[in-house]
Amino acid sequence: MKSTRTYWNPLSEQSSGEWEIIPGTDGKLSQLTVAEDVDSGDYTRFTKFKSGYSTKDFGARSHTYPEEIFVVSGRLYDETFGMWLEPGYYASRPPGEVHGPFTADGEVVILEMSYPSQDKTKNCG
Repeated sequence: MKSTRTYWNPLSEQSSGEWEIIPGTDGKLSQLTVAEDVDSGDYTRFTKFKSGYSTKDFGARSHTYPEEIFVVSGRLYDETFGMWLEPGYYASRPPGEVHGPFTADGEVVILEMSYPSQDKTKNCG
């Protein structure tokens, strides 16, 4: 079962110490997991890009499980799709869908919900 936490603001200054830097990003990409199921691997987290940061060094990505994302703030360019993602943009990605690399225009915050429990490659015979 996913962890729970009653009403708090992960984007507030009081929560700033809970964010962790993503290795290999020189402090320009951080994440805050707000709920996770340690048994299934499913999680919900925020990812924050510093202005101008590009994930080009990591290349385009895909996952073997479904993922949803919602742009909370800022503008993010998705090179695979050739489009700017602005606040309010949402995607429900099927397993295998390629996305990124991304470039941030201003500070960007993304909400991500990932479902490793639905990884079809783990259920193959």
